[in-house]
Amino acid sequence: VQLVESGGGSVQTGGSLRLSCDASGYSCRWYSMAWFRQAPGKEREGVASVVGDGTTTYADSVKGRFTISVDNANNTLYLEMNTLKPEDTALYYCAARLCANYYRAPTLRSAEYRYWGQGTQVTVSS
Repeated sequence: VQLVESGGGSVQTGGSLRLSCDASGYSCRWYSMAWFRQAPGKEREGVASVVGDGTTTYADSVKGRFTISVDNANNTLYLEMNTLKPEDTALYYCAARLCANYYRAPTLRSAEYRYWGQGTQVTVSS
C-alpha cells in the first residue's frame, strides 16, 4: 500500500483547497481512511474519517467547512476544504487502516491507522 497526497498550497483566509490521496494497493470492501494534520509545535490531530458504507466523522474544528470523500473507482481519497482559517495551517496526512471483512466505525485515533502518506502542506494566510 502506498499513499501519496497532493493538492496542498498557500491560500488566503476564506479560500478553498482540495486535497487528494492516491491510495495505490489499498482495495477493501470495508475500507477505513482518514485525514490528519500536524501544525508546527503541535500534536497530530484527526481531521476527518470515512469508512466503506460512506459513514464519516469530523473534528469539531472543521465541521461544516471540510468534506471527506472517496472515489472508489480510482482509489482516491479527497478532502474538500472551504472557508479556510489561519489555524488550518498544517502538514496534512492521508492514512488508512488495515483491511477488514467487517464494518468499523470511522475514527480519528491515529493509533488505529497502519498506512500513512508523506503529507502535503497547507498554509492559510490572514
